[in-house]
Amino acid sequence: MTSLARSLRRLRPAVIRIGDVVAETPHQLRKTSHIHSSCHKVFNPAQTNLFNNHSFTASTRAFSVHAAKLTNGETNRAGPLVEYERRISSGELVDGDRCQVATLTELQRLYDELVRSADECQLDRNVEKPVRSGWLWSRLLSHPSFSPVKGLYLYGGVGTGKTMLMDLFFDQLPSNWRKKRIHFHDFMLKVHSLLQKHKGLSDPLEVVAGEISEEAILLCLDEFMVTDVADALVLNRLFKHLFSKGIILVATSNRAPDNLYEGGLQRDLFLPFIATLKERCVVHEIGSSIDYRKMTSGEEGFYFIGRDSSAFLKQKFQQLVGEGTPTPQEVEVVMGRKLKVPLGANGCAYFTFEELCDRPLGAADYLGLFKSFHTLALEGIPIFGLQNKSAAHRFVTLIDVTYENKARLLCTAEGSPHDLFEKIVTISEAKQMAPRTASRSRKSDVSDLCVDNELGFAKDRTISRLTEINSKEYLEQHAAMLAEKKVDQGRMDEDAVEA
Repeated sequence: MTSLARSLRRLRPAVIRIGDVVAETPHQLRKTSHIHSSCHKVFNPAQTNLFNNHSFTASTRAFSVHAAKLTNGETNRAGPLVEYERRISSGELVDGDRCQVATLTELQRLYDELVRSADECQLDRNVEKPVRSGWLWSRLLSHPSFSPVKGLYLYGGVGTGKTMLMDLFFDQLPSNWRKKRIHFHDFMLKVHSLLQKHKGLSDPLEVVAGEISEEAILLCLDEFMVTDVADALVLNRLFKHLFSKGIILVATSNRAPDNLYEGGLQRDLFLPFIATLKERCVVHEIGSSIDYRKMTSGEEGFYFIGRDSSAFLKQKFQQLVGEGTPTPQEVEVVMGRKLKVPLGANGCAYFTFEELCDRPLGAADYLGLFKSFHTLALEGIPIFGLQNKSAAHRFVTLIDVTYENKARLLCTAEGSPHDLFEKIVTISEAKQMAPRTASRSRKSDVSDLCVDNELGFAKDRTISRLTEINSKEYLEQHAAMLAEKKVDQGRMDEDAVEA
């Protein structure tokens, strides 16, 4: 809920917009307004005319009226658009943008359909279900029963508020429903873990689908993206089983369904999943041109540019650790694996880029890391290109997991977030580039550019998230989260003493 308020409050006229980078060098740790550096780009709203434009102001007022009309003024209704309108009326929020209101309208429509069909969809976890003695009995007696309600697939560019809108929708759903909201990375890790558990059965995917559907009928997957061939080969059959068991999918993604896993290995085997996805979900594009994550103040941050910043990063790391002494540690990840942490203390972990992104690690390792640590110091992020493409993929995943866990990031890098990915292009971008001339050799083309569709599409999201992670608002939210955990821990300690 607070994320919605925070995102839409950034539309106030007094907001400061950030450009492509939010970065500080070791000698530039003062407030942004006093820094004259190419590493900071602060736009004056008066110069952009975005908020001084009368037609823009009039149109946003119209959207508030439009939202009110959609709910027909009914006070007994509930749902994401109704909650949005209530917050605008109470002054908690300012008017939002057209694209978000249109998306909320779709989410409200789905919410209303689900409420009307809750019994038929078996959403209520308290309703008695037919007694089945095990998965085999269920397989013999059950028949395909697609949900009467289609799901929703939301896609759009970075920073358009997809996650915030999904969370607003999910939080309005009745607490007694069988529902689950999970990041796509986490979901696929769970699927592969369950497949390992049921290895040897004739159709382990059907068993996995049965276990997932028992836990949740309404499945909300955030950041749906397919980059791994193992995931691509699993998804088609898995979701055929899930949909046949009545699962309703709500997903957010940066990619349209037809562009998922574009250029991936054995993509022909993945194409039937796209057809199934479009059949079982209403597809809606969020077409906002605003990147809300770049509309933060950017007055603080721990993104340091320069190859010789290692000592400075360690100094800042020690300040955050406090009185503790960092030592080598180990954290457990999935299926009993362990990840070695070079230095860790008081919830803070220190890695070089090579230790965390040049080794064969993945989302499971990064998730395990942030279960034990709330702050990551990462030394030596390089400029990405053809020579370190695999490391770039891991770095993108690392930033996704960092952001999803609301963790704090300190890092040193060879350039700004935008500079890091300047050599990464999609296939279509590469085709649009100027043809070779005599002054551009084939060798320089190969060394300068990395043509990779998944990285090319993911880089904007990563740049945007690096920007927000180093914003004042994000760091304040992180500090509040740590304070709340400290209070909870104190209460637990008191209860233990009393017991």
